[in-house]
Amino acid sequence: MTTATDQTPPTNSSESTADVAGLWGHPSGLTTLFFTELWERFSYYGMRAILMLYMVAAVADGGMAMDTRTAATIYGAYTSAVYVTSIPGGLIADKFLGAKMCILVGGSIIALGHFTLAIHSQFAFYAGLILIILGTGLLKPNISTLLGSLYSADDDRRDSGFSIFYMGINIGAALSPLVCGYLAQSEQFKSFIAGYGFKASDSWHFGFAAAGIGMLIGLAHFLFQFKRLGSKGARPIGKQSVAANSDLRETKPADEPVKNEEKLPLSKQEWSRLGAIAILFSFAAFFWAVYEQDGSSLNLFADRLTDCSIAGWKFPSSWFQTLPAVYCIILAPAFSVLWVKMGHRQPSSPAKFAIGLALLGAGIGIMVPASLLAAQGKVGPIWLVLSYLLQVLGEMCLSPVGLSTVSKLAPARFASSTMGVWMLATACGNFLAGYLAGFFDENSTSTLISMFGFMGGFLFLAAFVLWCLTPLVKRLMSGIR
Repeated sequence: MTTATDQTPPTNSSESTADVAGLWGHPSGLTTLFFTELWERFSYYGMRAILMLYMVAAVADGGMAMDTRTAATIYGAYTSAVYVTSIPGGLIADKFLGAKMCILVGGSIIALGHFTLAIHSQFAFYAGLILIILGTGLLKPNISTLLGSLYSADDDRRDSGFSIFYMGINIGAALSPLVCGYLAQSEQFKSFIAGYGFKASDSWHFGFAAAGIGMLIGLAHFLFQFKRLGSKGARPIGKQSVAANSDLRETKPADEPVKNEEKLPLSKQEWSRLGAIAILFSFAAFFWAVYEQDGSSLNLFADRLTDCSIAGWKFPSSWFQTLPAVYCIILAPAFSVLWVKMGHRQPSSPAKFAIGLALLGAGIGIMVPASLLAAQGKVGPIWLVLSYLLQVLGEMCLSPVGLSTVSKLAPARFASSTMGVWMLATACGNFLAGYLAGFFDENSTSTLISMFGFMGGFLFLAAFVLWCLTPLVKRLMSGIR
């Protein structure tokens, strides 16, 4: 039974433990959220794979002819704002609509945003980005919180469940660059649409439209399996959700009124656990500042400095964006099984974070010798293949673990709001990522070496500092791993 100090979204412990009807013995609601998030991420990553390339492409090629620094700044501001809006999105769920309704409304706005991007005009470009920002703010924090509500605080399946959920994210992210990238960049598709009277340069907008279709599929699935979630994520009644009221009443005599827990001050233990979240927040921001080079500086490196061909077969440069997701699909089940097998012997959450930072540092550091070789001509695909592999190994140690940890540490009555604040770490990282990517200059080897070398060295330092702070963070977590 969940109480005010369990630090998870309201959930019935015995109910969640008994529910094994979903994927691999997990709660049945995991299936619903798994596929909904899969298609939402299809839409997001499909559009993201071509966004930077579209902005810097020449007008004659259908692009917006922006310089690298301007495009990187817009890209960073956009990807940052997507996560900043998670804060009001979480508040709206906690106070008014509930998590499930926020997912429906947010997904609808996201789809509208992608279809707006399919219109060829500068106004439509910025309007589409704004709509996607607003819709993602409603959907993203609440689907993660809703997943956390399916498990009790001491359920050993919890981290495993988030890893499976993360695999769903990456199936969508793996498919979308292949689809959207092909539609936007391939000469075959440009010739195809030209045969039907379209301009070949309009191919970018077919890629954006495909992202919108993906979001519509996700919404249809969520509605079809809506009942699997039961009362989880229901619209709040007054100041408490249906689920919260139900759980609280089970622990009180019939004649004792349910207290409005939102008005109670945070306990010492709750403040302590929020302190742990704050420390992990800082290091997560550093992580995303480098990891999000995928869609910006590394995307440009693939497009301008990498030989995008295998045995004479050429492919769109945006297809490299599918690599991180493919690695996640392969590695997520392995890490899910690993954490379950290790049980209470697995590293603590802050230790996993430190390992993730170090692996990401190694991944971006590989681009230093790649930049040296690029001065002699385009390099082979293997450099990006290895770089993304190490980066994703780091991601597996940090991102799903971070979501799971926050869902355990957050005060139950502010679960969605706290998850929204956690998303702000990604927002900060994305904004900084855009700034760093602005230094990309394919004509200056020294600039590339300095940029990638700085990022790698900083992450190794951050990993060492967090490893030293791990005992402190574990004490602040007050028994939560």
